[in-house]
Amino acid sequence: MARAPSPAAVLLSVHAVVFDTDGVITDSAPTHAAAWKIAFDACLDLHEGQPPFDEVEDYRRHVDGRSRMDGAAAFLASRGLALPEGGPDDPPGTGTVRAVAARKDEEFTRSIRAHPVAVWPGTVRLLRALHDARVPIAAASASRHATELLAGADLLDLFTAVVDGNEARRLELPGKPDPALFTEAARRLGVPVGDTAVVEDALAGVEAGRRGGFGLVVGVDRTDSPDGAGDLRRHGADLVVADPGDLLITGED
Repeated sequence: MARAPSPAAVLLSVHAVVFDTDGVITDSAPTHAAAWKIAFDACLDLHEGQPPFDEVEDYRRHVDGRSRMDGAAAFLASRGLALPEGGPDDPPGTGTVRAVAARKDEEFTRSIRAHPVAVWPGTVRLLRALHDARVPIAAASASRHATELLAGADLLDLFTAVVDGNEARRLELPGKPDPALFTEAARRLGVPVGDTAVVEDALAGVEAGRRGGFGLVVGVDRTDSPDGAGDLRRHGADLVVADPGDLLITGED
């Protein structure tokens, strides 16, 4: 009789696991990237000689895993565009960093309400196996939509804790690559960071796990880029997998 899959020894060597959400649990990274492209390209079109936002490389290097404000500021700075920060009430637009970030959020919200975001089956299998093995697990995300997406996928009950962008803003946690988001998740799980694993696909998130002193940092490389796994390792991943489901083992009775 086939046994249910169980977590591999590398995960059972720690006492808790913190999962990033976008790109690791939910297949929402392309939706984020498309929303950023609309927001950034509207701004870039106002500046002669600026090529459009690249949904693969620009997204991966400058905005993936970061808060909206940090991602907007990082990408605009990479193009030499010094927009004023603006205020929290700036409407979606192109005149300030906050306006660009608001345009992105407007587009992303519209998209996920119109088209539900899928989840990665391998990650879901791993989450259920960890839950069955009574390993405490948390979801952490800079996105304020993370809890909504997890609830929509009927996964929320698997997590002992969720720290999303709303919580990060309430607690004034700095964004990745600062480890504050992950350390808050570990605190809620009641497990020291040295005994906790982080599973993350973004370069900034992997770096956050390493800076935070987490016992295991797993990079997830879903790209076809030959540099993807290497970049994750250089930013601090202890090991890199193509899918979190690769961290399962199966057997036969």
